[in-house]
Amino acid sequence: MFDTKVAIIVRNDLAAWQRLNVVAFLATGVASAAPDAMGQPYVDAAGNRYGTLLGQPMMVFEADLTGLQKAHGVGLTRELALHPYVEAMFSTGNDHDNRQAFLAEDPAHLNLVGLALHGPKKAVDKAVKGLSLHP
Repeated sequence: MFDTKVAIIVRNDLAAWQRLNVVAFLATGVASAAPDAMGQPYVDAAGNRYGTLLGQPMMVFEADLTGLQKAHGVGLTRELALHPYVEAMFSTGNDHDNRQAFLAEDPAHLNLVGLALHGPKKAVDKAVKGLSLHP
């Protein structure tokens, strides 16, 4: 039905609140980078209007750091839209500081706690190969 796929990978050793926080932030990254993937606004039977949601499913996976780094590497080589979240970003309180924390990371060994990928189905499937869906 869709020729693209969205996958969000969250590190499996995080507290529940951290996992939810990471998934929420990464989902906003996908939505902002792919406005054409957004659905139409919702309207209930009383005529109340609501916001839009992404028009396709997002699959949420879990992985250890090595699995996240592997998916990141595959995503780079396949030129997928990547949205990273690194552990240092938990200690910041705003977007500017988040970007500075990310900039300070070693690109070859990002300390990822989450990663969202968006692109052609086959390429995303290659990046998440072997990972388990989040329980």
